[in-house]
Amino acid sequence: MIGRLPLDEQLAALKSVLSQNETLLEVLDRTSSLALPGWYVTAGCLFQTVWNVVTDRLPTNGIKDYDVFYFDDSDLSWEAEDAVIRAGKEVFVGLPAEVEIRNEARVHLWYEQKFGVACAPYTATEAAIDCFAATTCCLGVRLEPGGRWRVYAPHGLSDVFNLVVRPNPVLAPRVVYETKAARWRQQWPELSVLDWSSSPSR
Repeated sequence: MIGRLPLDEQLAALKSVLSQNETLLEVLDRTSSLALPGWYVTAGCLFQTVWNVVTDRLPTNGIKDYDVFYFDDSDLSWEAEDAVIRAGKEVFVGLPAEVEIRNEARVHLWYEQKFGVACAPYTATEAAIDCFAATTCCLGVRLEPGGRWRVYAPHGLSDVFNLVVRPNPVLAPRVVYETKAARWRQQWPELSVLDWSSSPSR
């Protein structure tokens, strides 16, 4: 079982598994050409690729979109972020998937209106990844110069490979976690979804 391997072997397995998703590889390659500060491809396209491969589904099964996070606090205007989004649309043209680019330096400006809780300004892309509703989601990958993979996984990889969804109550409300987990379980019934009450208190 991959989730019980030493971490260095899990990292090698992660690259091997994610490489089965050709769309993901193309997103990584094209995103690197944008040279965005502190960027990662993150969230569902990563852990859902793992779930698909582990459960013998097509690697792209059920993946709605591919999230690209970056961090640029030099200009917090919507116009600056929109310029990056529009540049991305040109780079990702022809891909059989939607790619969503977001500047994580701006999240605090809209998060409370959307989710009902305040979000302190992030200091880096990694800080944003730390705040996903489930620890399983806290995963980011980018290509470094020379094609080396940089993997950010603050909670490790065991839950991802073991199909465990664990709450991460640092920011997102309980309803966000439970809504996402219910949707994922419909698509991947093999998942073990832990109750919100199983997490440490906020």
